[in-house]
Amino acid sequence: MLLATVVGTVVATRKDPRLVSNKLLVVRPVDPRGKADGNHLVAVDTVDAGVGERVLVVSGSSARLASGMKDCPVDAAIVGIVDTVTLQD
Repeated sequence: MLLATVVGTVVATRKDPRLVSNKLLVVRPVDPRGKADGNHLVAVDTVDAGVGERVLVVSGSSARLASGMKDCPVDAAIVGIVDTVTLQD
């Protein structure tokens, strides 16, 4: 599971029929303090997230287990919107 920030949207007029009506978002993995920590990726939004929000992203076979994604050709799915992150030093 990755912590990420939504940084953009993707519009695809032609895509697999199983992805029709699913929102695609560009996310950037971040460390717990919010600093960019990895490459951008496209994820299917299952929780109605928006640009600028910090989210939880699952990838691989876990993404296909997300709500409504069964048998969909996805490799990353947004499964939660993060309210706060608390670190113990």
